[in-house]
Amino acid sequence: MKYYIITFGCQMNKSDSERIGTVLENVGYKSASEINEADLIVVNMCSVRQSAVDRIYGRIKNFAKLRAQNPRLKTILTGCILKSDLKKFENHFDYILSIKTLPFWQNLLKKEKFFYYPGPRSPEFCQKFDGDYLKIKPNYSNFSAFILISTGCNNFCSFCVVPYVRGPEICRPASEILDEVKNLIKRGSKEIWLLGQNVNSYKSEQRTINNERNIDFVRLLKMINEIPGDFWIRFTSSHPKDFSNSLVETIAKCKKVTPYINLPVQSGDNAILRKMKRPYTIEKYKKLVKKIRDSFDKNREALEKEVAISTDVIVGFPGETKKQFENTVKLFKEIKFDMAYIAEYSPRSQTTAFKLKDDVSKEEKEERRKTLTEILKETALENNKKYVGKTVDVLTEENKNEFLFGKTRAYKTVRFKGPKTLIGKFVKVKIISALPWGLKGEIL
Repeated sequence: MKYYIITFGCQMNKSDSERIGTVLENVGYKSASEINEADLIVVNMCSVRQSAVDRIYGRIKNFAKLRAQNPRLKTILTGCILKSDLKKFENHFDYILSIKTLPFWQNLLKKEKFFYYPGPRSPEFCQKFDGDYLKIKPNYSNFSAFILISTGCNNFCSFCVVPYVRGPEICRPASEILDEVKNLIKRGSKEIWLLGQNVNSYKSEQRTINNERNIDFVRLLKMINEIPGDFWIRFTSSHPKDFSNSLVETIAKCKKVTPYINLPVQSGDNAILRKMKRPYTIEKYKKLVKKIRDSFDKNREALEKEVAISTDVIVGFPGETKKQFENTVKLFKEIKFDMAYIAEYSPRSQTTAFKLKDDVSKEEKEERRKTLTEILKETALENNKKYVGKTVDVLTEENKNEFLFGKTRAYKTVRFKGPKTLIGKFVKVKIISALPWGLKGEIL
């Protein structure tokens, strides 16, 4: 019996898919290289945006065709699923299971059909399942490892479904995380991603091996940075409200922490931020960005002084006027982001913003997204040109169309020629030209 996992969503979903792989292989399944080889298809979905939900609907017809070829085929839907989406998918999957029930899948899959997805904030759910699935060791497949240090969220931003589909924030014990990182480094992992919906609000009250307790994100970063080995540390997704001065100083001084920070702003207008329930102002956000850049400039050498900053932003939030959008345009021009993940607002049930009138037309949302993309294209190219003629470390990730592709410490994509044996290894690459979304180089 073979399984095939389709993952929609962020790195959290990818990490969950690695845990799913562990559970399925423990009960005798093997990974299928192609979907048409599978006896079990798992869709790990994300309800954060309507576009992701629509993509799953587009796959359902294909499942029916595959079932005609293989009558044994079963399908599972899991992940971050809103109640409104559950009802729509109920007749299209054999199993709909909360990801937090993963420790019990071995028994649940013995049933012909099974649907179990209680509200993740309900007392029944929290008592039975919260935190248990995080104890499952992911089926790490390569040199880059996603480590969940926390799951769930307590922020309740007005546009976001995460607290409703992931439940309250739960942090893993620091000792578990440190053991996992040490084991990964021993087996050759080169890149460690620390994940959480609000990663920098992490706090573990359990005692560690050296009897420390109340480990916060700053202390956790320092402890991982002290682990011997040649590896990089990355983290996502951070919240501006939890970016303390000590965190700014720590990420700049810890040499294994890469000079790449994702710092979601969501809007460049203070009135919209208040409607989004984002507890900071644009003035505070800009001061934080300056503080991060100044700290890297003071504590890092050469190109690592140029910390790369990406952001997340939503255009067309209910009530966003053209003048308010212009404030986001001004912010993009001033900050000069290296990358931005620009989303058009889509109403999501259960969120408080769902009660607001979605009064910005789809055409206007698309136009605003294109406007920000053009500014980003200019600033990203300007930032990337600083690398031309410089030599950078690159972690080689894949071979495609006779070229190797990898990431720099600042998370810049580099294309260069070289043997496939370099995949999963650090190489020195001289940058010969810059593009808005990447760099071209030559191996030294």
